[in-house]
Amino acid sequence: MTFKNMIQDATFQRLRANWDQQQPLKGTPHEQDFVPVCKLFNPCGAATWLLTECDEDGLAFGLADLGFGTPELGYVSLDELAEIKMMGGAVGIEQDITFVPTQSLSEYAAEAKRLGGIKA
Repeated sequence: MTFKNMIQDATFQRLRANWDQQQPLKGTPHEQDFVPVCKLFNPCGAATWLLTECDEDGLAFGLADLGFGTPELGYVSLDELAEIKMMGGAVGIEQDITFVPTQSLSEYAAEAKRLGGIKA
């Protein structure tokens, strides 16, 4: 299963657009603090990812919370997330299609650091 089966096409297109917009700004004072485009989660555990951008190959940037009380900003391979299977292979990482972001990624990160986990 590829990551494109894990997230909706419209979501992927928005992640790609943000990636393309951000790349020339990386490392400058003009980097964008995007609102997360999507939330991925482990339906059998505590792991959550809020993603803002993604390249064509599935390298995504966002806030990751694996449920250990130490959420962090960084990159994640969506292909690797798509390979995670639980419950005998019947369940995998899912996109929360009801997720509506209420703040920027940096605001989610600050809140997650303060609370020890993502609240979204």
